[in-house]
Amino acid sequence: MPASRQQERRAEAHATVLGFLNGRPTPHQMKDTTMTERNPILITGAGGQVGGVSRLMVGMLLEQGHPVRAFVRRDDERAQSLREAGAEVFVGDLLKLADVAAALKGVKRIYFSMTPQPYYADALTVMAAAARAQGDIEAFVHLSNYEQSYMTLEKMTAPDEERHSWLGGVVTDWSPQQRAHWVCERVLDWSGLPTINVRPTLFAENPHLTWMQQGPLSNGELRLPFGKQRLAPIAVHDVAEVCVKVLVDPAPHISKSYALTGPELKDMYGFAEDYAAVLGREVTYIPEEVEAWNEAFLDETVLQESLGDPGAARHVAAHLRIQTRLIASGRYDALSDQLETLLGHPPRTVRWALENNTRLRELAGAPSH
Repeated sequence: MPASRQQERRAEAHATVLGFLNGRPTPHQMKDTTMTERNPILITGAGGQVGGVSRLMVGMLLEQGHPVRAFVRRDDERAQSLREAGAEVFVGDLLKLADVAAALKGVKRIYFSMTPQPYYADALTVMAAAARAQGDIEAFVHLSNYEQSYMTLEKMTAPDEERHSWLGGVVTDWSPQQRAHWVCERVLDWSGLPTINVRPTLFAENPHLTWMQQGPLSNGELRLPFGKQRLAPIAVHDVAEVCVKVLVDPAPHISKSYALTGPELKDMYGFAEDYAAVLGREVTYIPEEVEAWNEAFLDETVLQESLGDPGAARHVAAHLRIQTRLIASGRYDALSDQLETLLGHPPRTVRWALENNTRLRELAGAPSH
C-alpha cells in the first residue's frame, strides 16, 4: 500500500476513534442518515433477565428507531443478543467511575436501574457524578420504588411507636433497598441533574407472585401472607413503556416523580381467579402467617445459589421480607390512574402479565395434581 494511502487510513481510523470518544458519528455511521444527528440513549441493567424493564426498553427504543447504548456487566450471550437487536453494547462496571464516564460519552439521556444489591446507591452516585461532570445531560430517568412516595423525612424520623403503628404493626423499619432508593433520590435532588423518578408499585412479575408460587400453584394453591389486604400490581411492560416515553420526550417530565400502580386493586382471593384462568385449573388462595412465610420462602441459602453472592443474598432477602410485611400491613392498598395517563391507553392487567410469564406458562402446560 502506498505511504500516502497508509497515512489516509491512519488518519481515518484516528478520526473514527476520536469521534466515538467524543460522541460524534464515525464516517461509517454517517452513511446511515437515521443515526447521524442523534445521541445514543444509555440504558443500564440491560444485561439482566429477558423480560426485565431495561431489556424491554432497549427493544422498544430500537423499534422506534432510537440509537441505544446498553450498559452490561458481562459480555455474554445476553450482551450478544442486544448487539443482534441493534444496540451498541458497552461492557463495564457501574461502580467504576472511569467505565461510567466512558459509557456517557456522547450520551444526553440516561436510564438508571440495576439489580437490588448492597452497592446500589454507590452505583447511582457514581453515575450522577459522571453525568454532572459531563454537563450536557438532558434527562436522567431513575427507576425508584413506590415506597418513596411515603418515605418522607417526617415519617422516617417519627417516634418508634408512631412509625410502627403507621407502617402496620408488623414492620419495624425500611428495607436496605428502600433506604438505598431514598438515598438515591436525595443524591439526584442535590445533583442538579434533570431528573425523573419513576416509582412503580409491586411488579406483577415480582418473585412473591411468580416463581415463589410455582410449588403451591402446582397443587392448585396460592400461598401468600397478605390476608385480605388489597394491592394493584403493575406489569413490567407498562413500566418499560412509561420510561421509554419519558426518555423520548423528557421536557414535560423533568423534576417530577411518578408513583404508579396497576389498573386493578384486589385482594389475593380475587387474583387467585386470574391464576386459575391462566393455569386452566382451580386455584385457592391460602393465607399464611407473615413470619412463617418469610422463613419458608425467603431462605438466604437458596437466594445465594441464585445470586452467587452472600452479601447480595442477604440484601435481597432483607428487602423481600420487609416488602412482604408492608404488603401484609396494607401499605400497598392504593390505586392511581397516573399510569394510564402517561401511557395514553389502559394499562395491562395482572392476568395479562401472568399469561405472558414464561415460568407460569410452563406450569400451565404441566398436568394438574
